[in-house]
Amino acid sequence: MKRSDVKLLVCDDSILARKSITAMLNSFGYDNVLEVSNGEDAVITYKKEKPDVVFLDIVMPVKDGITATKEIREFDPEAKIVVISSVGTQTHLREVIKAGAKDFIQKPVEKEILKQILENNLG
Repeated sequence: MKRSDVKLLVCDDSILARKSITAMLNSFGYDNVLEVSNGEDAVITYKKEKPDVVFLDIVMPVKDGITATKEIREFDPEAKIVVISSVGTQTHLREVIKAGAKDFIQKPVEKEILKQILENNLG
């Protein structure tokens, strides 16, 4: 799959976090990056756009990342969801993995870790 064919979705209520992650993804050569600010919009955008990988925060307004993960995976059991969060509690982590997330990245996001996890999920 060529990088120009890859569609990514970044969902975080922090505009700084979204812009930072999007900038990193762009620097890897991925230009088709959609951004949303809450879990509800993530579910709607996923259903409409079918991105290849979703990067999702856990704690957000309207709908949290755990609920959004469940709803996206109900719609598409093959969805590749990577949780990016500063909330590193074991409970949240267990819940989101149980809901169907494929991976977890701790904030602040390290560029090389983001690249590796993205490549693993696209592979």
